[in-house]
Amino acid sequence: MASPKWRISGDYFEACSCDFVCPCPTSGLKARPTKGSCDAGLVFHVDRGSYGDVSLDGLNFAVLLHTPGAMIEGNWTVGVILDERATATQRDALTTIASGQGGGPMAALGPLVGKFAGAEAKLIRIERNGLHRSVSIPGVLDIAIEGVAGANQNEPIYFDNVGHPAATRLALAKAARGHMHAFGINWDDTSGRNNGHFAPFAWSSA
Repeated sequence: MASPKWRISGDYFEACSCDFVCPCPTSGLKARPTKGSCDAGLVFHVDRGSYGDVSLDGLNFAVLLHTPGAMIEGNWTVGVILDERATATQRDALTTIASGQGGGPMAALGPLVGKFAGAEAKLIRIERNGLHRSVSIPGVLDIAIEGVAGANQNEPIYFDNVGHPAATRLALAKAARGHMHAFGINWDDTSGRNNGHFAPFAWSSA
């Protein structure tokens, strides 16, 4: 049975274990991560969204992943953290979207995923202020990024026309901290050298 039509839009940000600037977006995922493997947390806040007749307005979710080498080589481990405020129906919808099972941008990554480690519901706290983004999922994910200001100090420098599931235009950022412990993925770094991005996102099933 085909999945219902869906559409979500809002704000996304991420941090990964690569040093700034991450080589993946500019290499078509072919470059080896700067530390050999990659751990990343992608965080999404849905301003407006629907899955069939199910509203997803105001909900959060996160996609956590580990790649053992260059991303294009596959064998990714991926897990999804769902907003604990969501109903069971909303959680199922977000899992379908975030895992790519319902089509949309994440579906293109499906051939690269070796293990879908599942989905868990947790409290997700997101803060957004100017060029700052942070998330706290107790015991699971704690990342904070700061956009790298350009000539206009109120605006970040951007990557444009990039192949990325979240958006084709990404703000450049550095991660002040990154802690991830879930789905067998463990990453801790407070060096301030790690890569980050943020952008508005708009996904749909078609």
